[in-house]
Amino acid sequence: MGFFLETLFGGLMSGMLYALIGLGFVLIFKASGVFNFAQGAMVLVAALSMARFSEWLPRWFGFDNMILANVLAFIVSAAVMFVLAVAIERFVLRHLVNQEATTLLMATLGISYFLDGLGQITFGSSVYSINVGMPKDPLMILESVFEGGLLINLEDLTAAVIAALLVAALALFFQYTSTGRALRAVADDHQAAQSIGIPLNRIWVIVWSVAGLVALVAGIIWGSKFGVQFTLSTAALRALPVVILGGLTSVPGAILGGLIIGVGEKLSEVYLGSLVGGGIEIWFAYVLALVFLLFRPQGLFGEKIIDRV
Repeated sequence: MGFFLETLFGGLMSGMLYALIGLGFVLIFKASGVFNFAQGAMVLVAALSMARFSEWLPRWFGFDNMILANVLAFIVSAAVMFVLAVAIERFVLRHLVNQEATTLLMATLGISYFLDGLGQITFGSSVYSINVGMPKDPLMILESVFEGGLLINLEDLTAAVIAALLVAALALFFQYTSTGRALRAVADDHQAAQSIGIPLNRIWVIVWSVAGLVALVAGIIWGSKFGVQFTLSTAALRALPVVILGGLTSVPGAILGGLIIGVGEKLSEVYLGSLVGGGIEIWFAYVLALVFLLFRPQGLFGEKIIDRV
């Protein structure tokens, strides 16, 4: 039982990180009705910005304080993501208002390749580290309950708590603020939202800025654990099954989908991996997403769209 609970906790903590990345997809989809292929590139650029500015700022201004360097780097990186959001709205989305979803989808794919190149030109192509002081040592708990206790990774636990707080804040934002309701209205119908006075361009800047902030937090966590390199942009692919499982229009769905996949990956790898030669953790989420596409394509909490002809 102790080993099972260790595996379960590890899966839940990984699942919160998946949910955090998947949330970026949900935010863009709720505001524009299009799947954002650029989310992985946004995570990469945000992580690169955080890693490089936390190194550059102390050198430029002559101080040697890690906390101050990280705080300033976070502020600058958030500003970078906001500028990117404004640029994307001004030069891309503004010209595609009321276009087909396929057109917007291809636009996000182009944005993804552009951000990959921009990140390499601006910040370099080496592997960088992010050190925000997250605890690295494991913690032993419940030693009196289970023989040997339960071994908990404090870094994963800290990351999961941060992800959970951000997800909860965004869920409240969408549900109880006027801007959140405007975002949902824009997602339902661009033209109808414009007809009642909702400024589509401003809404898109807001949602891409929020998605950029989510990407920044996700990039810091992943960069702190594994380092920042250009394969980080593919980390978003791990979140695709999350949004398929939870539903592209549901913030709670992204949370539950991430937790289900995180736990499922860990448990299947530990208890079934030896039966099939291992490697289940790599493909488990995609097989689960395929099953959902066959039987419930809108996901657990997604909206079922019915077109009447």
